[in-house]
Amino acid sequence: MEIGQSWHKWKEILGDAVGLGERAGMEEETINNAAYRLGDFFANKFDPANNEQRLMKELWDEGNDEERKTLASLMSRVSHKTSYRN
Repeated sequence: MEIGQSWHKWKEILGDAVGLGERAGMEEETINNAAYRLGDFFANKFDPANNEQRLMKELWDEGNDEERKTLASLMSRVSHKTSYRN
């Protein structure tokens, strides 16, 4: 199964989810934990739909638990900033 052909659309959806969590009063740590769980789910259940997602999966697969948490946190921030620029 593929999750979005467009890297930019995928980041926009993730950014919207982060923004929703913030508006609901979630703390950054809670949002990052949710991003980590989603990243793990996506890495295990979905085929990358583009080169960027393939790179993210490769980094996820190579990373240890702490590195995966860092990657999830960084993706949350990048995607959230991207959604506010549009």
